[in-house]
Amino acid sequence: MTPNARTTGLNLKAKLFRGFSDPSRLSILEALSNGSLTVTEIVEATGLSQSNVSNHLGCLRDCNLVYREQKGSYVYYGLSDERVTRLLYLADEFLADVMKGIYECTRYNVSEEE
Repeated sequence: MTPNARTTGLNLKAKLFRGFSDPSRLSILEALSNGSLTVTEIVEATGLSQSNVSNHLGCLRDCNLVYREQKGSYVYYGLSDERVTRLLYLADEFLADVMKGIYECTRYNVSEEE
């Protein structure tokens, strides 16, 4: 692999993980891991505002992490790939093993209010 190809691959991987790095987007992805939902159902499942959910769904759609499907007068959103659910599960499993280190890490300033 050439240095440019490696850099491109690493940059794409970092961009993918940025999609998972926002607590609101992560909450939406976790809600959708149980099946497709309408925006109203996502709002209820996550406790986020409707405008916040719509904004993040746009981002997640642009990155092909979720799809949008019209069914009658309702629009449903779902995970575009079952591997997203597996990745969320693996993150939970991994986090259980390294939680203390992640919690104490001062380099990732994520507040609990986010």
